[in-house]
Amino acid sequence: MNNQRYKWLTNARITYYQGLLCKNSQVHLETVRTLNPATFLPTKEGPPDHNCEEGTNKVYPSRPNLTEVFLRDPELVLFTDGNSFIHEGQRKAGYAITATDKYATMGCPLTLYDTEKPEHEDICEYCPYSCPCPGTSCEWQGSLEAAMSHLMHAHKSITNLQKEDIVFLATDINLPGAVNWVMMQSCFGHHFMLVLEKQEKYEGHQQLFAIVLLIGTCSKQAENFAYRLELNGNRQRLTWEATPRSIHNLMAAAIMNSDCLVFDTAIAHLFADIKNLGINMTISKCCP
Repeated sequence: MNNQRYKWLTNARITYYQGLLCKNSQVHLETVRTLNPATFLPTKEGPPDHNCEEGTNKVYPSRPNLTEVFLRDPELVLFTDGNSFIHEGQRKAGYAITATDKYATMGCPLTLYDTEKPEHEDICEYCPYSCPCPGTSCEWQGSLEAAMSHLMHAHKSITNLQKEDIVFLATDINLPGAVNWVMMQSCFGHHFMLVLEKQEKYEGHQQLFAIVLLIGTCSKQAENFAYRLELNGNRQRLTWEATPRSIHNLMAAAIMNSDCLVFDTAIAHLFADIKNLGINMTISKCCP
C-alpha cells in the first residue's frame, strides 16, 4: 500500500491499514509492481485504452486547498458529512460534531450530535437524581441505585412494609394546606413508594393525588409491574389501576396530567374513618 498520487484514503488511514497488515501473522507481504485493473479489459494490441488510476485521479481528486490541522478540543469527534462548498473564494468542508454524553463518567454509553445533547441530558437515566421524598427540603443528589439507601438512612420516619398487599394509612387528612403522606412497599425484589399529596386548587377546594413510584435501577423496570389502589367504605368502592412510574419521571407532571388516582376531600371523607384514610395497595408482576 502506498499513497502516491491522489488516493481516496488519507495518509493516516493508509498508515492504520498498513499497521493491521504488518501485525497479522496470516499475511505475507511481498514487493510487487503496481497492478492496473484496466489491463484485464479486452483491448487491441498496444497499451490499454483505459487507465483506472488516471480516471480516478481525474474524477475524484484530493482537495489541495484543504489542509489537516490539529483539533483544539481533542475530546470532540468530527465526522465529515460528504459535502463541500465554496464561500467567498474559499472551499469549505461540511462536518458534524459529536461528543460523549455529559454523564458518561456515570455510565452513559451514548455518543451524540452536539444538537442532540441538551434534549437527551434532560432525560438521561444516568443523571444525578434528587431526593424522591416529597414535601422535604432534602438536598441529596445521587445515582438511581443509591436512592433507596438514602431513603432508609435519611428518612427513617417513612414506614416500609414487606408485602405485595398492604394498607396505606394517611392520618389527619383534615390538616390544612399542602400535605404529603409517604409509605414504602417492598416486594418482588423491588421497592415502591406510595405518595398521597393534598393540594389546594383554589380557595376552599382541595384535591388529593395518589401515585406509586418504583425506586429501581432502570426506568424501564416500572413497565414490568402494575399497582392497584382501592378505597372501601359505606358499601362503596373506588379503584385505580396503573403502571408504576419511575422516579426518573417527574411526579408533578403525573399530577398535572391526572395520571394518578385523583379525588377531592368529599370523597376522602366518604371513605375515611373520622380523620384517617386507609388505601389498599396491591403490587402485581406483569406477565411477559
